[in-house]
Amino acid sequence: MTDLTVVVPAEGEADVASALARVTAAVMSLGVAAETLLVTRSSSATESGAVRVVRPAAAGYGAALAAGVAEATGRWILTIDADVRDPATVVRDLWARRADAEVIVASRYVPGGEARMPAWRRLGSRALNGVFGRGLSLGLHDMSSGVRLYRSDVLRTAGPLPDGLDALQTLLVRIYAEGWRVIEIPFVYGVEAGGASHARAPRFAFDYLRTFRRLWALRNSIECADYDARAHDSVIPLQRYWQRERYRHVTELFAGQGPVLDVGCGSSRIIGALPPGSVAVDVLRRKLRYARRFGRPLVHGSGFALPFADASFPCVLCSQVIEHVPKSSPILSELVRVLAPGGRLVLGTPDYANWEWVVTEKLYGFFAPGAYADEHIAHYTRAELIDRFEAQGFRHEATRYILRGELILAFRKAARG
Repeated sequence: MTDLTVVVPAEGEADVASALARVTAAVMSLGVAAETLLVTRSSSATESGAVRVVRPAAAGYGAALAAGVAEATGRWILTIDADVRDPATVVRDLWARRADAEVIVASRYVPGGEARMPAWRRLGSRALNGVFGRGLSLGLHDMSSGVRLYRSDVLRTAGPLPDGLDALQTLLVRIYAEGWRVIEIPFVYGVEAGGASHARAPRFAFDYLRTFRRLWALRNSIECADYDARAHDSVIPLQRYWQRERYRHVTELFAGQGPVLDVGCGSSRIIGALPPGSVAVDVLRRKLRYARRFGRPLVHGSGFALPFADASFPCVLCSQVIEHVPKSSPILSELVRVLAPGGRLVLGTPDYANWEWVVTEKLYGFFAPGAYADEHIAHYTRAELIDRFEAQGFRHEATRYILRGELILAFRKAARG
C-alpha cells in the first residue's frame, strides 16, 4: 500500500506544471512510497509518470477533494493547493507530526504561522476564522486552510461532502465530532501570483457563512464526541453549573474507594479524576476516542453485558446512563455483578418524583436542543432506587442533588459472610 497520496486540486492556476514539480519534489524528499493526484476539470491537463489526473464530477473544492480521495491509495492523504509557493517546508512538517493526530492542519494563525496575502484577504480570512472558530469551539484557528494531512481511513468515514469550499469546515467538524484528534502546526502561507486562491475568497466566505448553522447544530448535539466535556465550560449558565456540580458530587462520592469502573463514561471530565487502576467503559467509540486525552484505560463495551468478571471493582460509577435504557434492561444487575462485596456503587439519574427536574428538563430542551433530555426513556425516583437496592442487601449511604433535579446516590454492597 502507498504511504502517502498527495491530492492537488487545481482550478485555474496559471502554471500547473511548475506547481506539480514543486509538490512532487517536496514529497520525494520524504523518502516514502507516494503518489500525486492532480484533480482538475481542465481538458488540457495530462498525466506524467509521477502524476495521475483525476476528473471531478462537479466544480468546487469539495467535489475535487471527494474525487481525489476516491482514487487515493495512500495510508495518509495530504491536500495542498497548487498555488502554494514553497510546499517543501509544510509537507515535511505535516509528515513529521502524523503520529500526533488523525488530522494535522497547516495553520496560518497559530504562533509561527503567517498569511502572506493582500491585506483585504487576510482581514476577511482572520474575521471568518475567528467567528467560526469561536462559534464552533473546536479550539482551531485556521479552519479554512486546505493544506492538511489526513489519515485516510478517518477521512473516508466523514461522509459525503458539499461540492464547495464549505467542505473544509464540514470535514473538520465531522471528524472532531467522531472523537478523532485534530491539531494545527504553523504554516507560512504564500501563493504564486495569479493563483486561483486569489479569486476564490468571496465564494469561500459565502460557503463558510451558509454552512455555519448546519455545523453548529452538529457541534452542539449529543452526537458530538466531546459533548459532556464541553458542557463543563458551556456558555449556557445552567448547563455549566450542572456539569460542575455533577463533577463535584461524583468525585467526592468515589474518593477513597479505590479503583473505579465508570460505566457509560461518555466524554466527561470525571474520567480524568478517576483514581489509579480505574477503567472507563462506553458503548460509543467516538466518546472513547475523545476520552483518550484523559490518560485512563478505556474499554469499548455495553452496560448490558460488561466485559469484566464478577466482583472486579471496589467502586462502580454509573452517572446519567440508566435513564437512557429501558428499566427491563440488565444494566442495574450488571453494575451489581461487577461490584466487589463491601464496595460502593455511585448512581446518578434524574429524579422524576421532583417537580424541579420536570422544570429543568423543559429548560434544557429549550436552551440545549438535541441534548440528553430528549432521550430519557426510563423515569426513576429516589424512593424506587433505594427500595430496589436495599432489597438486594445494599445499604444506602448518601443522597446528593443538583437543584433538586439530578439525583446522585451512594450504596454499599453487603460484605461476604
